[in-house]
Amino acid sequence: MEIGKKIMNLRKKNGLSQEELAERVGVARQTISKWELGETSPDLKQAKELSKIFNVSLDELTNNDIKDVLVEKTSNTEKLAGIILKLMKFMIIFIIVLPILLIVLRIVFKNIDKQNSGRLMNVSIKCNLHDDNYGYEFVYYENNGKIKEAGGDGYLINITDADRYDDVYQALDKIDAYVKNNGGTCEKSEAKSVEDK
Repeated sequence: MEIGKKIMNLRKKNGLSQEELAERVGVARQTISKWELGETSPDLKQAKELSKIFNVSLDELTNNDIKDVLVEKTSNTEKLAGIILKLMKFMIIFIIVLPILLIVLRIVFKNIDKQNSGRLMNVSIKCNLHDDNYGYEFVYYENNGKIKEAGGDGYLINITDADRYDDVYQALDKIDAYVKNNGGTCEKSEAKSVEDK
């Protein structure tokens, strides 16, 4: 509905003549007539005065229907809030579940590694080099040869760098080869299970 028709409907609804309304707004009766016929429109100051007289908002007076805009903005805000809440829930679940999952995976892989590694074994090597006796002992996993513990005469390890190896067989071969290349002899013990000791 145009503003002129709206002014006319509100004027009649409030029981005012064109003269009475013109007097209250502070304009001529012809101005009211021109507004109602749609020939001219009230300026902002006059529109404010009309909204006070008719007890309506400027938006209602000018048929500026902001309800749909407000509903759409509210709807969009609610959608955005819903998305943000879902993301926050996901993040919280992720933050809680991830450490638990990592702990479980660590335990599982540790057990698998332990099962695949076999039982703990013990082997020692005794060497004679330059008329001195040296010994070194290794505790290792039977299936993969990975060294768990090692100890003995530091001289053997220092001169051979055998401690760089994770594999017991490589470390033993390194010590044995070094000693033999330098005129000495080595004797390896038979590997035994640590539980049998």
